[in-house]
Amino acid sequence: MKLNNVPASTGWQWVKQGIRTFWKQPLAMSGLFFMFMGLVSVLSAVPFVGSALSLALLPAATLGLMAAARQAAAGKFPMPTVLASAFSAGKQRMHAMLKLGALYAVGFLLVMGLSSVFDGGEFAGVYLRGDPLTEEMAKDPDFQRALWVGMGLYLPLAIVFWHAPALVHWHGVEPVKSLFFSAMACWANKAALLVYAACWLGVFMAGGMALSLLMALLGSPAVGSVLVLPAVLLMASMFFTSTYFTFADSFVAEPPNDTASTPPTND
Repeated sequence: MKLNNVPASTGWQWVKQGIRTFWKQPLAMSGLFFMFMGLVSVLSAVPFVGSALSLALLPAATLGLMAAARQAAAGKFPMPTVLASAFSAGKQRMHAMLKLGALYAVGFLLVMGLSSVFDGGEFAGVYLRGDPLTEEMAKDPDFQRALWVGMGLYLPLAIVFWHAPALVHWHGVEPVKSLFFSAMACWANKAALLVYAACWLGVFMAGGMALSLLMALLGSPAVGSVLVLPAVLLMASMFFTSTYFTFADSFVAEPPNDTASTPPTND
């Protein structure tokens, strides 16, 4: 495995590949993303340990979506079992992924804990416990400060974990080493990732403008409000589909074929 430097324009290619691959298997990719969101929501609702448990399983779940994107790009129909790819590649890989998940949960909870210093935990409560976000709370300078601090601290966490699940699953890299290699790959291709992020921001903004225009043409805000959530989930599905390509192009070696992320045939 060797890091691969790509030009900044590759960021736009990743976005196009993700969208194109999504539309090859739109029902499968959107369905898998809804299952992913549903799993996270159900786990988060478990008292006391739910939030930590959902955070710990997040790297494995995102790996499942990447494996699904890989299959869709190859013209295959991803089955729901692909979401469990991280847990069907042998005990060693499974334990490594669980360790990676534990590291992510600790890191994220630490970020939320540090943000709580600024607003007494209101922002963390909204995110982790699902506390209602009121208008008064959103206008509170302390809450806004905690929000920005949380976002600023989460960015380096996201960078070190960006490629880590794929490195652990497809290349057998140790969890701690995968964080290092992920950070190195993101730094090496920072220009492409910035273009990638900017393009996705543009896609989401264009989607919002299209919904606003539709509401104006129909003269019915109620219709638009009904479409907002499906539209956001659809674009989020395409985004998660594209993350596989950021990994595949950031390393010279393509992930080897593995039965864990490929549905069995009926030969």
